[in-house]
Amino acid sequence: MENRLPFSRYFIIGVMLFALFFGAGNLIFPASLGQQAGSNVWLAVAGFLITGIGLPFLGILAMGVSGSKNLQELASRVHPLYGIIFTALLYLTIGPFFAAPRTGAVAYDIGIAPFVGESSGQIGLFIFTLLYFIVTLWFSLNPAKIVDNVGKILSPAIIVLLLLFLVMVFVQPIGTIGAPQAAYSHGAFMKGFMEGYNTMDALASLVFGIIVINAIRSMGVSSARGILVTSAKSGIVAILFLGIIYIGIAYLGATSTESFGLFDTGGPVLEKAASYYFGTWGMIMLSIIIILAGLTTSIGLITACGEYFHTLFPMISYKVFVLFFTLGSFVVANFGLSNIINFSIPVLMFLYPLAVVLMLLTFLSKLFHHSRLVYTAAIMVTFFISIVDGLKTFFNLLGIDYFDWLSAIVGFYNRVLPLYSDGLGWLLPVLVIILLTGLITRIQQVSGVELKKKSESAL
Repeated sequence: MENRLPFSRYFIIGVMLFALFFGAGNLIFPASLGQQAGSNVWLAVAGFLITGIGLPFLGILAMGVSGSKNLQELASRVHPLYGIIFTALLYLTIGPFFAAPRTGAVAYDIGIAPFVGESSGQIGLFIFTLLYFIVTLWFSLNPAKIVDNVGKILSPAIIVLLLLFLVMVFVQPIGTIGAPQAAYSHGAFMKGFMEGYNTMDALASLVFGIIVINAIRSMGVSSARGILVTSAKSGIVAILFLGIIYIGIAYLGATSTESFGLFDTGGPVLEKAASYYFGTWGMIMLSIIIILAGLTTSIGLITACGEYFHTLFPMISYKVFVLFFTLGSFVVANFGLSNIINFSIPVLMFLYPLAVVLMLLTFLSKLFHHSRLVYTAAIMVTFFISIVDGLKTFFNLLGIDYFDWLSAIVGFYNRVLPLYSDGLGWLLPVLVIILLTGLITRIQQVSGVELKKKSESAL
């Protein structure tokens, strides 16, 4: 029988998990949500927490339940080719396409932009991100413990600074909470739910889950149940920290509009709040921590992407992949934070349902004996709905009319799929498909057993 780990071990793993999830970019979304939601902030935050911390928690547990050695192996339950394509797209999304460049853009918006005039904004962004990604490239090519050490120092520093922020926010609010903006005047909960996609943490959890499981195993826990229980307890520590910070930052955003006005992103909200409460030194301290936190996240993401794609294409060296992904991140970062966030939304509308359904299938897998039929059918249904959601969101983003065939499909989905207008049109069809294919699988297996018994008795 395995020894139970003391609370201190759960806490250590929980803080590590918090550090993995909480990049500098996560700060800007609840701040912006708070500004937009106004008096509906608590409804919006409730939705945000489900996708912002609830789904990542389930992702960690799903990897523990699956027993898979990595995401590709888990996704290959659908089909080996799907396992490669889905995993590659997920790595690119949380890597050079969006998350890695976003770390540089956020670091500039919060850490540098306040000290640079608006007229020099684009040049400042170019120079800063050039230096930023040169540093990222250097450490990604030369992995060193300094990155881990900085991360270990920074995580407590960020928690302490933000908790200090939150105390000030609740004790001495910047202003009163105003009326919600149009997008949050009705359906604030679902708007917050969809906003939680932007953290990308549910996608990252399918990668980070293996890191957590390996850490748990290194502490002497080896049984499937032990790993699951330890993951759950450690995950609770992480989501408590994340939840407190998200709630506080959202409230900060909601109370800031009266004094600061509305901003396109949450970066300026944090910068002005730091100045409001702590003056110039507060801004400088926040800038240093955000830049360093962004760098450690960027290095980790580029390194992870380089390692994964090197395993896919071993004929191409790890260093070539790192150079390519870093250069790509630098280019994307210079489109600016607002553009990175906006153009990531269609991709997230496509990927998130696929990731969530994979988690759901993992938890239910034993009930249908890990049948590929169930995995494939559920993912196919999800794909045909989420790909349309992604295209629809992309067309809306660009402000262009749908193609005739796309308009016809969207109209059909709106008529027949419950919750489609809320971005959850895939949910009920997937549940029905899992139930039907699961029953078919069970019937086939029972019939197979009976036929086998009859053949044996005939002999």
